[in-house]
Amino acid sequence: MEIISLDLMAQRCPLALLLAKRACVTLLPNQGLEIRISDSGARCDIPRFLHNNGYITDILVDDNTQLVMMVKKG
Repeated sequence: MEIISLDLMAQRCPLALLLAKRACVTLLPNQGLEIRISDSGARCDIPRFLHNNGYITDILVDDNTQLVMMVKKG
């Protein structure tokens, strides 16, 4: 499986959410997307968007400084 990395550590919502949406739309069935997020708003909004739109997510890191998740098409 090919893994694409999206580093949103320097981005805040709503830009971080927009960039995550754009990256998810382009995902192919055999691709994974690793998203790194630090903004508190994006940490809520991006997982909610992914869940509501049927993406499969796996949380790799969730601590005070960052959220790292793997995303696949559902």
